[in-house]
Amino acid sequence: MNIKLKVLIACLTVGLASASASASIYSDAGTSASAFLKIDAGSPRAQALGNAYVSIADGPEALFWNPAGAASATTRELQFSYLDYLQGYKARTLAYLQPIGKTIIGVTINYMDMDGFDFRGDDGSLLPEVGTPVQNFVGGLSIARGFFDQKLQLGGTAKYISEKLDSDHYNNVGFDVGAKLRLVNWLGLGGAVINLGDKDEMPRGYRLGADINTRYFTISGEYMKYRDDKGRYGVGLEIHIPEDLLQVARFDLRVGYYTRDNTGISSEDWVDSLGLSETSRVSFGFGIYSSELFGYGASIDYAVTPFGALGTSQQIALGIQF
Repeated sequence: MNIKLKVLIACLTVGLASASASASIYSDAGTSASAFLKIDAGSPRAQALGNAYVSIADGPEALFWNPAGAASATTRELQFSYLDYLQGYKARTLAYLQPIGKTIIGVTINYMDMDGFDFRGDDGSLLPEVGTPVQNFVGGLSIARGFFDQKLQLGGTAKYISEKLDSDHYNNVGFDVGAKLRLVNWLGLGGAVINLGDKDEMPRGYRLGADINTRYFTISGEYMKYRDDKGRYGVGLEIHIPEDLLQVARFDLRVGYYTRDNTGISSEDWVDSLGLSETSRVSFGFGIYSSELFGYGASIDYAVTPFGALGTSQQIALGIQF
């Protein structure tokens, strides 16, 4: 029997939630398939803010976190993002928003794979790699709309899920629903129920969050719970330098904290120089947005998260409004 699948699943599980550490205290750990749905692909801003994003989600990124946030779109928007995760796992995502009156239609494509993996037999001998051992795909169709002058936003997503692990291949259909409420400009609330469908084939969960938002900073918090993991929380801080002050673009500086389990000590020099070699809970990044780049709105977002001994996750996204 080949051991590659066991090693592969262990790597991804530890990277997502360090299930090996939490299984002893949470009996349902590892009981759902499609664990890759927990990875924050498609949203560098959410990654940088410690996953505290459900109440402030907007634009194409919202389709991956809380589809209700897409309701704030006023023009067509297109975003491409690339995630370099752990153990050679990578994700490429494309999201598009199309306003139709007061209703927003969204389309997402998320392709993830892993190659360069050691294939070994029962005796430990190295076997030749055939094709790409891991290939995951999620395609989604979303609808969102704002009510009461955008004080209430609602949205939903239907998604087709394809998961390939070596010779095993699974297909499924899931749904996300979300809402955002902002009765006053400086305070927002948000929630989403994700991966609705076969609970044994998808990590069903929910997110609840709130934010305090001003012209110069945003503080966000979120509690998230998957059925196969204990409840976790994240907090994030985003510092805004408005576009009218810089006269070129708006600049956002982000930092976040997420209650991820310890994943060892990092051996990367730059991580050690920041004093983060023994933590996998801190993330940070930045965002740049210009409303007048060759007549279009354009953005770039970047996020990085040290995962201790497992390495570093980095994500970048490019967006355009037209």
